[in-house]
Amino acid sequence: MPAPQTSLPSSSKKRKARETDDTVLTIQALEKQLTDAVSSGSSLNPLADLLELAQEADTAAHLSKAIYALYRTFVLVVSRGLLSGPDASEEAKAVRTWLLDRLHAFVDLLTGSLQDEESSIRISALDILFSLQKHLSSALTRTGDAKHPQFHASHFRKIVSALLICPPSPRARHHKKRKTDEDAPSDRVLDADVRDHFVNTWFSVNDDIRWFFLRDAAILIAKHPSSEAPQLSGNLLSILERLTTFPTKPSELNSWWVEELGTKPPKPKRSAPGDDEDDEPAADDAEEEDDWRKFFDEPQPKASDEKKGITARVHTLTIHQSVHSLSAHRAVFTRAWLSLLPRLSAGSHEEVKARSLRVLNVLHRGVIPHLTRPILIMDWVSQSVDHGGTVGLLALNALFTLMKEYNLDYPSFYTRLYSFLDRDVLHLKHRARFFRLTELFLSSTHLPATLVASFVKRLSRLSLNAPPAAVVMLIPFTYNMLRRHPALMSMIHRTEEESGASSDGFEAQEENPTQTEALESSLWELYSQRSHYHAGVSTLTKILEEAFTREGYGMEDFLDHTYGTLLDTEVKRKIRKEPATAVEQATESDGLDSLWTIG
Repeated sequence: MPAPQTSLPSSSKKRKARETDDTVLTIQALEKQLTDAVSSGSSLNPLADLLELAQEADTAAHLSKAIYALYRTFVLVVSRGLLSGPDASEEAKAVRTWLLDRLHAFVDLLTGSLQDEESSIRISALDILFSLQKHLSSALTRTGDAKHPQFHASHFRKIVSALLICPPSPRARHHKKRKTDEDAPSDRVLDADVRDHFVNTWFSVNDDIRWFFLRDAAILIAKHPSSEAPQLSGNLLSILERLTTFPTKPSELNSWWVEELGTKPPKPKRSAPGDDEDDEPAADDAEEEDDWRKFFDEPQPKASDEKKGITARVHTLTIHQSVHSLSAHRAVFTRAWLSLLPRLSAGSHEEVKARSLRVLNVLHRGVIPHLTRPILIMDWVSQSVDHGGTVGLLALNALFTLMKEYNLDYPSFYTRLYSFLDRDVLHLKHRARFFRLTELFLSSTHLPATLVASFVKRLSRLSLNAPPAAVVMLIPFTYNMLRRHPALMSMIHRTEEESGASSDGFEAQEENPTQTEALESSLWELYSQRSHYHAGVSTLTKILEEAFTREGYGMEDFLDHTYGTLLDTEVKRKIRKEPATAVEQATESDGLDSLWTIG
C-alpha cells in the first residue's frame, strides 16, 4: 500500500532549514560581539570564528552574509586606527599583527570568491575589495603625512592578481560536481560579469585605479612566466581591449577612487634626486619601477605647448605626482602593452591568431596614440603580418599608421601588401575591409605608377573568377586608381593589337610589384566583364569606356554587396520599358525541335 501523500516538508528539509537559521543567527551574534568589542576595546577573538564560518560556508547565502559581516567589522577596525599608526606597546603590536593576519585571510577569501559559481558572490566580493582599498588607503593617509596621500599598494596588488590569475573559488571543494581549477591554470578565465563590472566601475572611470592597475599588471607579467600562469595574458587582454577612456590631456585626469589622491600635488623639484627623500612611502611603492621609467620619458614640451599638468621627467615623480601626470599614465600604459604583446605569441597557431586579431582591432585607435614610443611595437606587428588573411591585413594597417604618423621606415610594406593579392582574396568574408584598407594604402599620389599599376592589374586578373559582388567592388576601385594616377590611363587605351591575353606582358609570378611590367600591359580582363552574365556588372564596367569626368566613386556604396543584395536590386528595379512577350517563329527548322519531342 503506497504511503499517503502530504504537503508538509520532509524531516531533512526541516533540518536544513534549522541549520540555515542557526548559521545566520550565529553570524549576526558574532558581528554584534565584534562591533561592541571594537567600541569598548575588548577582545576581538570572535573575529576568528566569523572568518572560519565564511571560509567553511557551503551555500551562497551563508557566504554572502558572512563576508558582509566581516566587511563591516574590518571597516570599524580600520576607521579606529587599529591597523595603522605607531604601536603603543608590545601587546598592541601583537594585536595588530593578529588583525593583519585575519585581514589577509579575509582578502584571500574575497579574491577566491571572484571565481565563485554565483554571480552575486563574485560581484559582492569585488565591491568589498575596492571598498576596503579606499578605507585602507585613507587610514594610511591619516596616520602619515597629510601632504603626501597614500595608496594601499599591497592590497591593490592582491586585487590585480585575483583579476588576472584568477585563483579557484574556496567553495569549489564543497561541490563535487564543480571541478577545481588547480590542475588547469589555463582554464581560469576571468568571468565576464566581473570583468565588465571592474572596467565600467573603476578601470575606465578612476584615474588612480587605472594607473596602479597598469603598473602592477606589468610587474605581474614579469614575475609569472607563461608556463606558470598561461591565463594571465588572456585575462589582461580582455581588460585592456575594453579601455576606451584613456586620457589625452592633463585636464582629463580628474576622477579618483581614493579621494585623498585627488588633491593637487606639489610641483616636481628641479634639484638633486636626494631632495625628495621626505616622500619615503611613495619611493617605496615605486621602488620596482625606478629602472624602467626613465626609458619611457617623453621629450620636454616646448614653450608653446599646454602648460597645465605635470611635465617633469617620469622617473623623478612621486606616486602622488605620477597619478596627476599624463606622461606617467602613458608610461605605465606603454609598459603594460609591451609586456603583454610578447606573451600573446605563446600557444597554438589558432590561439595566437585569434588573440592577435583582437589586439589589431583596437591597436591603431585605442593603443598606438597613447604609447610613449609607438615604434617599440613594430617587431610584434611585423610578425603578425606573417599570419596572412585578416590578421595580416590589420597588421599592415598598423604598420601603415606607424609609417604615416610616426616616421617608421618599412621598405617592404607594399611588397607584403602585394603578396595578399592571391586567388582567395576576392572570395573572403572580409574582402570589404581589404578594399577599404587597400584604397587607403594606395591613396598617396606620390606612389610610383609602376607600383600602383601592379595592384590594379593583379586585381583585374583575379576578377576573371571572382563573384559578381567582388567585381562590383573592383570596378569603382579601379576607376578611382586611374583617376588618381593619370599615368595608368594607358592601361585602358591600348589598341587591339597591343591588348588581349595573347600579347599581355604582365609578369604574374613576380613578387616585387615594381618589376611586374604591369604598366606596359592592359586591363583586358575588366574589358571582358562587359559580357558578364550579371547585368549589374556588365553595366558598371562601361564606366571605364566613358570620359573620366567624375572625381571618384565612394567605395562605401559598393563594399557591402552580396549575392542577396544584388538579387534584391534586380527584383526591385523599376522597369521603364516593357519587354517583348512574343517570340518570333523560326522560318527554318534548326533541328533542335526534335530534341523536345516526347513519345
